[in-house]
Amino acid sequence: MKKGFVFDLDGVITDTAKLHYVAWKDLAAMLGIEIDLAFNEQLKGVGRMDSLEKILAYGGKKDDLSLAQKETLAEEKNNHYVELLQDLAPKDLLPGFKEFLDSAKAHHIPCAVASASKNAPFILKKLEVFTEFDAIVDPATLAKGKPDPEIFIRAAQAIHIAPEEAVGFEDAQAGIEGIKACGMFAVGVETTEPLHQADLRVKQLNELSVEELLQK
Repeated sequence: MKKGFVFDLDGVITDTAKLHYVAWKDLAAMLGIEIDLAFNEQLKGVGRMDSLEKILAYGGKKDDLSLAQKETLAEEKNNHYVELLQDLAPKDLLPGFKEFLDSAKAHHIPCAVASASKNAPFILKKLEVFTEFDAIVDPATLAKGKPDPEIFIRAAQAIHIAPEEAVGFEDAQAGIEGIKACGMFAVGVETTEPLHQADLRVKQLNELSVEELLQK
């Protein structure tokens, strides 16, 4: 019997991945590195500094910058991204998410957010669902990013259940791997790429029944 839900943000609750792509692509171009949507798949679910390291390695510039320079670049990217987020509104919730969340709340199921995005609280407030969640893991407090399971373990702890009592929702392979590594039931929200190891795969969350998920 499952007792709680743990959600990734980008690609599950709303699609800000396209805004991340614009911000990273512009930053990479400033560094003389060209990235495309195929490369961007590697950045999904990955933290800011790790994403920058992947871009620098891809462009052959991994050892060209100091840590301070990298931190400055990551901050520039985030500032650009936050500018792009200003117009975010409830209409930008992904199809089926609000209906599923409302059903979960009607069943008194605690819900947590496990996102690598440090902007998660800001985004959830813009979407007007911030108060619907019982916990939001702060990625700044984590030692490791996805696919390490730490963020999902912390999310389960925050809603006072064991990881194996939770259902995790992810749209990125790294996230699915993190969910499975701590014993959670994994729901993959697939867009373009198949999510290996997911226990269930859907296009949008209103394809699922809360009652049936609780029995997994």
